[in-house]
Amino acid sequence: MFAAGKLEQDLRDLGITRGETLLVQSSLRSIGRVDGGAGTVLKALMHVLGEEGTLVVYTATPENSDTSRLALAPTIGMSPAELREHRDRMPPFDPVTSPTSPILGHFSEVVRAEKAAVRSNHPQTSFTALGRRAEELMAEHRLDCHLGDRSPVRKLYDSEARALLIGVPVWCCTAFHLAEYWQPEPPIQRYGCVVTDGLGLRRWMHFDAVHLVDEHFVPMGPALAAGMPSLVEGMFGDAECFLLRIPEGVDVADKFLRECRT
Repeated sequence: MFAAGKLEQDLRDLGITRGETLLVQSSLRSIGRVDGGAGTVLKALMHVLGEEGTLVVYTATPENSDTSRLALAPTIGMSPAELREHRDRMPPFDPVTSPTSPILGHFSEVVRAEKAAVRSNHPQTSFTALGRRAEELMAEHRLDCHLGDRSPVRKLYDSEARALLIGVPVWCCTAFHLAEYWQPEPPIQRYGCVVTDGLGLRRWMHFDAVHLVDEHFVPMGPALAAGMPSLVEGMFGDAECFLLRIPEGVDVADKFLRECRT
């Protein structure tokens, strides 16, 4: 069983430094047994980052949709009346109370539930931060820019933040989606989600934005490994980890996508 002190030492051995901004994506199960569970993992990260540091996690709610594959799958076979009833029951997004999607893992939800946590207000692709830069990084997340230049991802890129992937492949870094917005004439799709208005009433809203896909991420893996000289591999508990500079990784992803087009 891993104690907080051991986990803190693992983070320092990986190269995590006080005061930095760190995007964390994790599989808690891969770490092994931890004395105190997810709370201990969070404490270890915040202690190593220190008071001047900032921890960021992805707290998306992709099920809040009437257009995505994830949201449409449970509705297959429903009659029109059943579909209307299903959508009428869907809870609207609330940045304070809406839980993180289970597909993102338990650690993101643990961070979101922290009293001092600050969450961006996107009803489908929100991020949550703890620490000195939390308010700054989470502000102004535009509805039509899920993971693009008007989202926390661009702020992480511009501030040369790093990403720590705990027990997940290097190509899984959510920040790489930023590169999709930089492609010539990126495909656009219609999105829908349910939100609350200023009076607390629920309503569906629809908007056009860049069509995001994951299919090119897996084949991008070798290019990322070869194109990021600062990439660090190491262990956190029993989990194999990758520590990368977000600007470096996004630039490699951008180059890979452009070469694929040609």
